[in-house]
Amino acid sequence: MPAPRPLMRLAAWLCALALPGLATAQDAPRSGYSYMEPETQALQDDDFLNPGFFLVDQGLALWQQPMGPEGQSCAGCHGAVETAMRGVAARYPAFDPAADRLMNLELRIQAEMAGRMQATPFDYSAPEMLALTAVISLQSRGLEMRPEINDETLPYLDMGREIYETRRGQLNLACLHCHDDHAGERLRGDVISQGQINAFPIYRLLWSEAGSRHRMFEWCMQSVRAEPFARGSDEFVALELYLAQRGAGLAMEAPGVRR
Repeated sequence: MPAPRPLMRLAAWLCALALPGLATAQDAPRSGYSYMEPETQALQDDDFLNPGFFLVDQGLALWQQPMGPEGQSCAGCHGAVETAMRGVAARYPAFDPAADRLMNLELRIQAEMAGRMQATPFDYSAPEMLALTAVISLQSRGLEMRPEINDETLPYLDMGREIYETRRGQLNLACLHCHDDHAGERLRGDVISQGQINAFPIYRLLWSEAGSRHRMFEWCMQSVRAEPFARGSDEFVALELYLAQRGAGLAMEAPGVRR
């Protein structure tokens, strides 16, 4: 059965992105917020209306919740999340010498739960994990996103860049073909953003729920008919580092709202 006409037109348009001579690379990092309709911007700006704040409330409760055999809580070790986690999310992903790997915020939470608290870690995509990352990320709101790039993180940065620039899927597109070459242009009524990650976790209106950075990576890869990497994989964490460095200097906005 032939593909529906709208899907055929979409595929043709996306394939045209990869043609030479169309590049209009963006010079300065620009938050996805600036591409949104005023109504969506207003939804993010109002902490009372922003649906992402339901996650923050859940995360605050989890921050104080006893876990593991000793009944330890995040607050029991770190204290108030507002002071202890100030600026933390803006620096992640970061290299962990003990684990000898690059970790993002979710992986760090899992390691702390399993190690210090001796508790069963939340699954990477669990609602509880999303809630904790939301309340921690909120404490960096307004601060510059700026991961540390050093000898340990450079190999991951290179891996992330390669993933970002590699064509993949049935549509044979790389991330840069949309988010570098055609940022600011329209695709079926939507404005293509630079694909910056400074607002995550986000409440996405298209999903009618909140999602993580890796869920967004997964969605993008599936949109070009590619097999995505697993959430929490080295590949996606490396891509996350590259995108954090690509957008370095942008203010953190979590929890964001996007279409």
